[in-house]
Amino acid sequence: MSTPANAPWLVVGLGNPGPEYAMNRHNVGFMAVDLLAERIGGKFKRSGKAQAQVLEGRIGPVGPANRRVILAKPMSYMNLSGGPVNALRDFYKVPLSQVVAVHDELDVDYGALRLKLGGGDNGHNGLKSMTKAMGPDYHRVRFGIGRPPGRMQVADFVLKDFASAERKELDYLVDRTADAVECLVTEGLERAQSAYNS
Repeated sequence: MSTPANAPWLVVGLGNPGPEYAMNRHNVGFMAVDLLAERIGGKFKRSGKAQAQVLEGRIGPVGPANRRVILAKPMSYMNLSGGPVNALRDFYKVPLSQVVAVHDELDVDYGALRLKLGGGDNGHNGLKSMTKAMGPDYHRVRFGIGRPPGRMQVADFVLKDFASAERKELDYLVDRTADAVECLVTEGLERAQSAYNS
């Protein structure tokens, strides 16, 4: 089935709602879509259709590469992200191939990006929930957070704030992540991978 030419993209930042989680490693997806919202010049609003905050807008240069996007932050917790994302996808009629999850990734060094289409969830509860709700064939923009030090549990590590040394570069890295999402949506996966997979 071919994708309708005017179908929007759904860009989902994965994270946990609430100020206590705002600077956690697990919330880097929220950080990236917040920056994209700033670039669009809009504010997130509570969706009437799903447990999520959404913003509709356009990204990319004026002309044929300009794309309609829905930015979303599920307001369920991370491990329940699939329900809100799937409800938004149904409501906005977004093909699965135009869904992008922006999320933290343990098996990638801090700050490095990897973009891909489909694949496993690598133990990431947000992806696990999305895949269960929709299948695996959506795009992922994976922001490396590295592995926990010593014997720290993964769950503790992802729910800790970025360390002060990491925070020195964080704004730049989140900016680069937002650039990668824009490139993916406007120029396609191959172009975005060659420019941003580090």
